[in-house]
Amino acid sequence: IHISASEQSALQLNLVRSHASGVGDPLPPEIVRLMMFLKLVTFAQGVSGVRLQVARQLCRFLQEDILPVIPSQGSVGASGDLAPMAHMALALIGEGTVTFRDREIPSLVAMKEAGIQPLQLEPKEGLSLINGTQLSTALAIQALLEARGILNQADVVGALSVEASLSTRSTFDPRIHALKAHPEQARVAGNLWKLLEESEIIISHQDCERVQDPYSIRCIPHVHGACREAFLAARRMVEGEINSVSDNPLILNAQEVASSGHFHAEYIAQSMDILALALSEIGGIAERRIHYFMKGIGDRIPPFLTRNPGLESGGMIAHVTAASLVSENKTLAHPASVDSIPTSGGQEDYVSMAPWAARKALMICRNVRKILAIELLINSRALVLHYQDLKPGKGSLAVLNLLQKRLKYPDGDYSMAEDIRRLDTLISEEILLKTISKTIPMESL
Repeated sequence: IHISASEQSALQLNLVRSHASGVGDPLPPEIVRLMMFLKLVTFAQGVSGVRLQVARQLCRFLQEDILPVIPSQGSVGASGDLAPMAHMALALIGEGTVTFRDREIPSLVAMKEAGIQPLQLEPKEGLSLINGTQLSTALAIQALLEARGILNQADVVGALSVEASLSTRSTFDPRIHALKAHPEQARVAGNLWKLLEESEIIISHQDCERVQDPYSIRCIPHVHGACREAFLAARRMVEGEINSVSDNPLILNAQEVASSGHFHAEYIAQSMDILALALSEIGGIAERRIHYFMKGIGDRIPPFLTRNPGLESGGMIAHVTAASLVSENKTLAHPASVDSIPTSGGQEDYVSMAPWAARKALMICRNVRKILAIELLINSRALVLHYQDLKPGKGSLAVLNLLQKRLKYPDGDYSMAEDIRRLDTLISEEILLKTISKTIPMESL
């Protein structure tokens, strides 16, 4: 359909208004800021056909911290994240709702208070604002940041389980892992080797009858290492998207306008599916280590870590909580990128589902963090209450000194929910890694 020159501005306005049809809970402020910044990255590459004034409007909103209220659902990840991006664009023209100075108010009201004029859209500008993978990429960035913290600290949590389960350090010998051509596996083994150094607990059972430790202990380097490799692959894909043009059509020069598929978020979708699978495995192997403690270990650890079996439940239900999160992750790890649903009368017939892939990856991140928090509560409780006569390894000792300042470790049943929450926060803020790094040079991502 031919649109006359006199109707071009009306078309841009109509595109923004009609496409602002998202649903669901509002996106958090950090995601909205990332979306706006990523749109500026695309505009800065000079092929979107927008005036400098459009970029300046985005900059002013970021400077004043005027954040559009953007629903989290409504994008299939091609043609870009249209509905969410339209809600962002709506605020720039003085429509829609924003958060400003701790209030949710009409955009026009916030703009008046900040001394900003509504943007008047000219040809191509509405389309350029709404077309692109900026929501998908913003969510992916957040997922990678949270995943990095998890992967950097999973070795630390696992090391405490190695000691408390009376497992051996020798399986992490760097000479063994040099025989595998997987650098991240070797790095994880090296981390564990250093964390367990000088452990009196491990020395105390060197001559025990156990021949081999369970896979969930013995194969930590193999599983954690593979998950780190997956993270690095996902990060490369997301970094490529961050630094790319995501728009359509593209203005190549004064004479040429090119139609392309640069709005398609397949790289984000696949990277987040990869990340989701990797993180699910971190949670899965951690739950198996928690389960190992529930059976009791030698004459040191009673079943469920109870002093009075039958009278007390110990860590039984904390393990059930971890198991429930692992099973949630199994469902969430189903790849989003293999799904597609045609829209727009069949023209947009193969889509990425990247926003859902990234949202799922974030949900898995937060589940895994809680699983690790439960493992840390169980293994540290085992060490504090049942190994008082033996000194743990250098890394475990540093962690235990930190935890004993934050947790009480009562001798008997108590509600573990608050301790799990505290440990979840501790992992989220990467305090484990910061604490360990003062003592041991960790191989981090």
